[in-house]
Amino acid sequence: MGSVSQNVAELDGSKFNITRSTNLRDVPLPGSPEELSHSYCTDHMVTVRWTAASGWETPEIKPYQNLSIAPTASVLHYATECFEGMKVYRGYDGKLRLFRPDCNGERLNTSCQRSSLPGFKYDELKKLVAKLMQIDGARWLSKERPGSYLYIRPTVIGSGPHLGVQVPKEALLFIIAVPWPDATKMKKEGQTEPKKGLKLFASTSDTVRAWPGGFGWAKLGANYGPSLQAHGKAQAQGFDQILWLFGEDRQVTEAGASNFFIIWRNADTDRLELVTAPLENQLILPGVTRRSVLELVRDRLSKQSVGSLEPLQVSERTLTIAEIEKAAKEGRIVESFVSGTAYFITPVAMIRNNDADISTLGQNGEPAGYAAQIKSWLEAIMFGKEEHDWAYVVKNEE
Repeated sequence: MGSVSQNVAELDGSKFNITRSTNLRDVPLPGSPEELSHSYCTDHMVTVRWTAASGWETPEIKPYQNLSIAPTASVLHYATECFEGMKVYRGYDGKLRLFRPDCNGERLNTSCQRSSLPGFKYDELKKLVAKLMQIDGARWLSKERPGSYLYIRPTVIGSGPHLGVQVPKEALLFIIAVPWPDATKMKKEGQTEPKKGLKLFASTSDTVRAWPGGFGWAKLGANYGPSLQAHGKAQAQGFDQILWLFGEDRQVTEAGASNFFIIWRNADTDRLELVTAPLENQLILPGVTRRSVLELVRDRLSKQSVGSLEPLQVSERTLTIAEIEKAAKEGRIVESFVSGTAYFITPVAMIRNNDADISTLGQNGEPAGYAAQIKSWLEAIMFGKEEHDWAYVVKNEE
């Protein structure tokens, strides 16, 4: 399945061929059209070529530029492509940090092999990203702007010019960095007050994002393209994201490209639960932020209160939209939110299911504060307010 054999070179993130840009780009201001475009990249990029005959070549850092691939390239015809989403953060102590980059590396390696692309030692990815940030980080995330970040997009594509249906014989790994607006603070046109949370539109039975035996658990471009039409229709009706449902019992899976959580009082035990879809049936992406939320709650909120917040029991299980609707009618919902690299931790205010609007806010019409507390814990790690082994410091900035 395109994985690296013992006779060819493995990916090595400690050696680089570096070509410096002689035409540095202006760093965009927060909220500028360039930042809002999601396409204005930093000065440099990483590229690493792979061939079936020789394995991974020496990584290159070079000026950001367009790629050149053959019209017959595998990625253009057979969707041999996968990617990651991660961020680099400028801490309040002046240091640059990556958040759990080994988790991203491990998932990218898994996605590669699911899409017939070459595998690699997953901990090499953080070395490639760190080297790019050693060069671009100081200018694009200046120490005068603590609390800022860049979005990092590592991608692997089948790049060889072989039109036949076959495992790619050539591939390209590339990494770019993009200034990214804070999705949790952006207002829509005409909006005067901050939103209490996202508005989700529950998918209909004729639209499915992922299925057992498919690839919804891997981060492939093929997961996203077919979902954009439904997403666009939902946005045209004033919703922020699709809440993807699956099966005759309408199981809740993901919200857009984010993992979905709901906090409610269990009708049988009267205990507060944090409920999210399980990984076992491979219908959802194993999000790095999702994993971190669950680990933090189990460690810091499962056995003791935090301020006014009661302890939470974590439940990774199949969840249906009917259960959410029932809990709302019975007044048991405390809060709901999504997690992901782009949306980070964002409360959910309501779900439109067929013709019914389900409020997912607490009884007083406000988020209870769990999402805000979890977000605060994560930000403390990401921006260096708390020393934690989830943070990987980028050293030797230039």
